[in-house]
Amino acid sequence: RSWHAGVVTADSSRWLTVPDLVELLGVSPGRIHRLLEDHSLLAVRRDKVLMVPEEFLRDGEPLHELRGTLILLADNGFSGDEAMEWMLSPDDMLGTSPIEALRQGRKAEVRRVAQAMAF
Repeated sequence: RSWHAGVVTADSSRWLTVPDLVELLGVSPGRIHRLLEDHSLLAVRRDKVLMVPEEFLRDGEPLHELRGTLILLADNGFSGDEAMEWMLSPDDMLGTSPIEALRQGRKAEVRRVAQAMAF
């Protein structure tokens, strides 16, 4: 995986902390951690703080298409950092970043590309 540098270098327009997510989603910190555990959201540590890219949310909730994609990446051996890097980095096969393609409604295409990377 040429895009993996051992640390997430891809960027988000805005990184959200757990307290930010509590406020934005109107749920408890425990619920945020459950969303992370069940792959509805993905977070990485930036400066020792757990953070989620704003692009992973839509209309005050986690992007619905994200969960299956994150599960597929985890099943294919991606670490959290590797999955985050891939989700935020431009992909030649998609013509944009996977998260942007998901936001455009291209879930099946994103998952095909993710599945192909496992081989």
